[in-house]
Amino acid sequence: MATRIERLPKSHRHVLSGIALVCALLLFEGDVIAAPKGVSFSVPSDQVEAYDYVEIAANVDAPDAQNPFEDASVRGTFESSAGRRWNVDGFCDSVDGRKYLLRFMPSQSGTYKYSVTYQQGQYQNVSKGTLSVIRGQRRGPIRIDAKYPWHFLWEGTGEHYFFNGTTAYWLVGWRDERVIQYSLDRLHRLKLNRLRVTLAGRTNVWYGEPVMMGANWTVFSTPWPRTTPGDIMHQGLDYSRVFSNPGFDYSRFDVAYWQKFERMLGYARERNMVISVVLDMNDSGIHPEAGSEDEHRFIRYAVARFGAFSNITWDLGDDLDSYRDDKWTHETGTLLQELDPYKHLATSHPVHTIHQDRPSNWFGFTSYQDWSRDQHQLMLESRKLQEKAGRIIPQTNEEYGYEDHYPVWAMPGTDASDVLRRTAWDIAMASGYQTAGETARRGTNIWPDTGGGWMNGRGDDTMTMFLGYSHLVDFFTGFDWWKTNPHDELVNNGDYCLAEPGILYAVYLPKGGNVTIKLLPGHYEAHWFSAMTGERVSLPQVDGGVWTSPDTPDRNDWALLLQSK
Repeated sequence: MATRIERLPKSHRHVLSGIALVCALLLFEGDVIAAPKGVSFSVPSDQVEAYDYVEIAANVDAPDAQNPFEDASVRGTFESSAGRRWNVDGFCDSVDGRKYLLRFMPSQSGTYKYSVTYQQGQYQNVSKGTLSVIRGQRRGPIRIDAKYPWHFLWEGTGEHYFFNGTTAYWLVGWRDERVIQYSLDRLHRLKLNRLRVTLAGRTNVWYGEPVMMGANWTVFSTPWPRTTPGDIMHQGLDYSRVFSNPGFDYSRFDVAYWQKFERMLGYARERNMVISVVLDMNDSGIHPEAGSEDEHRFIRYAVARFGAFSNITWDLGDDLDSYRDDKWTHETGTLLQELDPYKHLATSHPVHTIHQDRPSNWFGFTSYQDWSRDQHQLMLESRKLQEKAGRIIPQTNEEYGYEDHYPVWAMPGTDASDVLRRTAWDIAMASGYQTAGETARRGTNIWPDTGGGWMNGRGDDTMTMFLGYSHLVDFFTGFDWWKTNPHDELVNNGDYCLAEPGILYAVYLPKGGNVTIKLLPGHYEAHWFSAMTGERVSLPQVDGGVWTSPDTPDRNDWALLLQSK
C-alpha cells in the first residue's frame, strides 16, 4: 500500500522531503548546540572514612541545558575490592547548571574503583579513579537488629540505638543557621537522638500557640522555586496568598534551600542525631500530583542529595492518609527503597494506624500517631499486629502528644509534661519507642521569643520536659534492654515488666508502692531508679522465687532493676 506521501504529486513530495531534511538538520544541530563547552571533574580528597561520604563535582563550562535538573545527569558506579557494587545518582547543585555533585558513602575500609559520567543529550564525559576508605569511628545508618528485630542498632559499630525522638517540623525555617545549630546542640544535651523535620510542606500557625512567622522564621518551606513574587520571610507579605498559592515550579529545585537542609543534616550527623526526613505534609494541600513525574523527580532528587548522609531515615509524609492512599504508599515506598543505594530505613506516618504497610520489605518501622493515654496496651497490641503480618520490625508511636498543647477533644492536663513523661515510660516498657512534642509556649516572634518547641526545635532552660525523658534513656541504656520482652504476667498491681527471665527483670511502678515478682531461681543484684529524678537506691541481694519488694522511696513513679549475679 502506498504511503500518503507517495500518493502526492511529485512537486509536493519534493517540498515535504525538503522540510523533513531541514527538520532533521535542525534536530542534529540542536544536539550539537545542546552540549556544554566542556566538563571537568574534581574530588576534594581520594581518602575518606567509612560512613562519611566522598563528593565528586562535575564542573560544567558554558552550560546550555534549558533545565539543568532534567536535561543533564551525573551517574556513578563504585566497586569495592571485595566486588560489591553501588550505582549512585548525582544531582544539579546550581540554578544555572554549572555544578553537579555525586556523593558516595562507603561502608567498609579498602580500595574502591569508581566511574562517574556526565551526560547531556548525545554529549558524554567520563571520569574514573580510585578511592581509599579508612576505618574510622563513625556510626553508619540505623538498622533493624536481625537477632532482636523489635530494636535498632547502628551499622558499623553494632551498638544498639535507643530511639528517643522529638518533632521539630520547621527547624530549617530559621533564617539564621546559628539558631538551627543551637537548637540541635540543646536537644543533644537533653539526650534526644532523633528529630522529625519536614522537607516540603507548609502550615498555618493558628494552633493556639504563641508562635508567629516573621523575618527570622517561616513555615513556608521552598524545595521548589516559586514563580510568584515576594519574600516569604517578609512580615508584610500576603500570608493567605503565599500559603495556598506559592506557584511552585515542580520541574526545578530551590538549590539554596536544599543546601541549607543538608547543612542541618551534617551538623546533626556529627552529634549522632538521626533526622527523619519527612518528605511532605498534609496541612496546606500543596503537593506535586500523586504518582506524577514531578513527584518522582522530587523523590529522586532527595535521595541523590541526602542518601549519602548516614544519619537519616525516610518518612513518606505526615498525616499521609489524608492526602495519599494505601496503594500510593506501597508503590512510593517501594520506589524510594529502589532508588536509595544505602537502603536507609523508611516509614510512613498516617493519621490512622490501620494505614501501615506492615508486611512490605520497604517498611522499616511503624511511625503512627495515637493520642490515647493507654499507650502500654496500644504498643502490646501493635506487636501482635506485627506478628500477624509475619514480619517483626520496631514499633514506634511518633505522635501521642505535644506538651501544653490540648486538642479540642482532650481535657486540660492530658498533655502536661509529667503526663507525657509517664506515657513515654508506658511505651518503653512495652518494648516500643516514641517521639514527643516539646512545648511551644515560650513563643516565636512573641515574647519572650526564646521557644518554638515542636514547631521549630528552639527552646530555653525553662523547658525541662526532656530532662525527665533523659532519665528514661539513662535507665534503659544501663542494661541490655534489647534482649528483654514484655512479661507483665510476672508482676502484680498493674505494674509493667520487661524481662530476660533468669537474667534480668526491669519493672516500672507508675504509682510507687511495692511489687511482687515471679523470679527464676538465682541471686540478683537490685536497685530502685527514680523515673522523675534519676536517683538510684541500692537494695540488698534478692534470691529467686516469688519475691515482694520493699516500698518505693516515695509515692512517685519508680523503676526497679534486678540483674543476675
